[in-house]
Amino acid sequence: YIEKDSSINDDIDRLRLAATSALVSRRDVIVVASVSCIYGLGSPKDYLEMMVTLRPGDTVDRDELLLRLIDIQYDRNDFEPTRGKFRVRGDVVEVWPAYEEFAYRIELWGDEVERLSIINPLSGEEAKRLEEMYVYPAKHFVLPQERIAHAVEEIEAELAERLDQLRQEGKLLEAQRLSARTRYDMELLRETGFCPGIENYSRALAGRKKGEPPDTLFAFFPKDFLIFIDESHVTIPQVRGMHAGDKSRKTTLVEHGFRLPMALDNRPLQFDEFEKIRGQAVFVSATPNDWELEQAGGEVVQQVIRPTGLVDPLVHVLPARGQVPHLKEEIRKRAELNERVLVTTLTKRLAEDLTNYLVEDGIRCKWLHSELDAIERVEVIRELREQKFDAIIGVNLLREGIDIPEVSLVAILDADKEGFLRSATSLIQTIGRSARNVNAEVILYADKVTDSMQHALDETSRRRELQLAYNAEHGITPETIKKAIRRGIEEEIAAQRVVTESAGLSETQYITQEFLNELESEMLAAAQNLEFERAAQLRDRILELKKQLGQAVANGDPSQAGFTLAQKKPKRGRGRRGGSSSDRRVPKPER
Repeated sequence: YIEKDSSINDDIDRLRLAATSALVSRRDVIVVASVSCIYGLGSPKDYLEMMVTLRPGDTVDRDELLLRLIDIQYDRNDFEPTRGKFRVRGDVVEVWPAYEEFAYRIELWGDEVERLSIINPLSGEEAKRLEEMYVYPAKHFVLPQERIAHAVEEIEAELAERLDQLRQEGKLLEAQRLSARTRYDMELLRETGFCPGIENYSRALAGRKKGEPPDTLFAFFPKDFLIFIDESHVTIPQVRGMHAGDKSRKTTLVEHGFRLPMALDNRPLQFDEFEKIRGQAVFVSATPNDWELEQAGGEVVQQVIRPTGLVDPLVHVLPARGQVPHLKEEIRKRAELNERVLVTTLTKRLAEDLTNYLVEDGIRCKWLHSELDAIERVEVIRELREQKFDAIIGVNLLREGIDIPEVSLVAILDADKEGFLRSATSLIQTIGRSARNVNAEVILYADKVTDSMQHALDETSRRRELQLAYNAEHGITPETIKKAIRRGIEEEIAAQRVVTESAGLSETQYITQEFLNELESEMLAAAQNLEFERAAQLRDRILELKKQLGQAVANGDPSQAGFTLAQKKPKRGRGRRGGSSSDRRVPKPER
């Protein structure tokens, strides 16, 4: 069992709390969320009840105020101002809300609130005086002390029942493991009102019955809220599948004594539960599925006309035989015109091999698929726009959401190979990636026209005819989109990489970090094969090595570790996620 890393990006954590605090305090709120919003998030009723409200002239005991702040998971820190902390100086209390970029100052005169103000948390300078102040909890899972006591009783009753069951089955190790973990969590809950993984006890804490749906982000919205489901042809299937995936993972943890059975009720909503609470919905998709069309009840709005006058691209079908030599010439033509190319293949291996072949032939290109993390993908797309190379070779990521105005050609290899990657939906979405450029074209390399291809060709042609007719009627001349190249978090990562490389590392540090990477891969493989004791031993060895290095090595993040990691070519096939059982020997570091 590898403990889930509960560290969250500080800004993301602040934004999550800011979203819920805004939802319970006003109506004019727009929240942008992923499909993870169907996971449990704590009770909005408890969240509101635990809120601290103050006004000038209110009577409040200072020590009682401090205890109320501690109850809603704020920590006292009189030396360093930090988000989610408060400090006390005589009759002045300064609180930095977990969801704000500023802090509050509460000035007391005896037991009376004399003055409330917003301050700069670092300089202490007053920015604005307040007539009222609301401090929302620093965590989403908060509840009164009396409710915690009742929940602990319920959890301990289930623990006793589960321990008897495990012992009867002869699972003594699992029983000991579950007993130690749960009793430790209960001690933390009694003393602090919080524990790591508190969401796994959410059924007892919220007073829900077994099988009842959890409170989610939707519970914080008013009843008449409106939800826009973007790219619904992808999002809805994700919502359908999340409950089964979560249950499968948690069942393994319960069976091996890492969690109580009530952890199964800390889950995402089932699809029928999601349908009941979603209320008014707008499904947004260029390729809606039958389910969305059925739900719309005939109310379908087609947004075919673009404000820029751009039309859907011309689509050419060319023979698959000789597709690579033809593609090379097309990329060269576009490069001469200062335009870019997207190419989609059927497999990751093919994308990498084709990239290597084209690079050897003098064409500037890179591959992009799921082996790259999110930041690396953004970096590749930005470099394409900056003309550091001319083409990206990908598989399935070059679809929804890719918006690159410089791309004037999309080439789809082996377009006649029916399947998920060459379905009508996939083809239409991929064709649309070039519709930001006035010179847009698409080439489908195929030896025959499949039903999916024909559907995609017909739909693209239909939209193009409507767009051309509209442009002719209104005298619109299409223009390529002008879009700035934005700099985001990837700039920070690049800067950290430069600093690390410039500073240099000792040979010992470099080798030890490489060895750590091998150990972590072996640990994850052992956990995947349910060899939990071996995984735990490896985890302890990793922690020992990290301690020896004196580095807070983050989970797979070289920027926080202060190391330059040796980039190894990822494994393919079954061993990609950590190696097969036959590949678990860790070589000693060479010195």
